[in-house]
Amino acid sequence: MRRSLFITTFLALLEAGLLAAQAQDVMSADLKPQTVQAFSRYVSLTEARIERQVADPRNFLYVDQLPESRRSQVLAELKQGRIFMDRLETRDAFGSELEAPGGLIHHWVGDVFIPGASLQQALDLVEDYDHHQDVYKPEVVRSRLVSRERNDFKIFYRLVKHKVITVTLDTEHDVRYTRVDDSHWYSRSVSTRIAEVADAGEPREREKPVGHDGGFLWRLNSYWRFVERDGGVYVECESISLTRDIPTGLGWMIGPFVTSIPKESLERTLVSTRSAVLAKIAVARTQ
Repeated sequence: MRRSLFITTFLALLEAGLLAAQAQDVMSADLKPQTVQAFSRYVSLTEARIERQVADPRNFLYVDQLPESRRSQVLAELKQGRIFMDRLETRDAFGSELEAPGGLIHHWVGDVFIPGASLQQALDLVEDYDHHQDVYKPEVVRSRLVSRERNDFKIFYRLVKHKVITVTLDTEHDVRYTRVDDSHWYSRSVSTRIAEVADAGEPREREKPVGHDGGFLWRLNSYWRFVERDGGVYVECESISLTRDIPTGLGWMIGPFVTSIPKESLERTLVSTRSAVLAKIAVARTQ
């Protein structure tokens, strides 16, 4: 009985793996102009709100704008080492949903608190793009600073995302950091190119045509905010990404990937940022 159950389970897992590999090979999606237009509108409305937010140091963070009872609870939990995550949704002036035909928009915000850290220590870490492959592995497997002009950066990441299937992406981003005052900084990161890599790591690896691939990540914007107070640094990141929609019959494979990856990726990024800054602080204290 046990042997029969083992064989059945093994065959089912094998079949699922084969189906995933076959589906990934044959399935493709095209990024349509109307999808890009809808995403751009969503980003434009979101950035208008962010601009108002970062202009006011009293409401600089998303958590600063929560109702007082909720805000106090979240800040207390952050100081205890917890991660705050919340799903966001930008709507138009009439309160209507903003949908992207043929795609899905994912919008999340997350916060961590790094006790004993300075604002400069946090900025030094996030601006050290040549070493992000060490900080944010295994998702970031390659990172490189392409160019820098004052507070404007051009960077490259090779990303690996896994959820039922594994997808490798070569991505390029423009990043700008802005100082508000001695204790408040923020940044805006916008993907300028995202290409899915087929047969990654193999001699035959190649990039699929941009916008004509699996559609696992078409756009990625990140908005970081840094505040030094309460004996440490609050780091907040708001992420807006665009993926394909979920095709009929492949929800078991695509669904978990495009719905859970954005949140999990942001959470891992925040945890890794905190851990790396704390590790640098610990090393500095021993020297």
